Amino acid sequence: MANKTLVPQAKAGLNKFKMEAAKEVGVNLTDGYNGDLTSRQNGSVGGQMVKKMVEQYENNL
Repeated sequence: MANKTLVPQAKAGLNKFKMEAAKEVGVNLTDGYNGDLTSRQNGSVGGQMVKKMVEQYENNL
């Protein structure tokens, strides 16, 4: 399955969110090629994104 955004209009917002999460965990993520990053670095960005989404959901309960 390809990596596909379900709502194309949300792509810019998701990219901004990803960049903010990367900055918070100290990963130097760029708009272009990021193949030089380790799995650990990429995982920390994804983990930070999930953490922030869960926090936002809990705040809206």
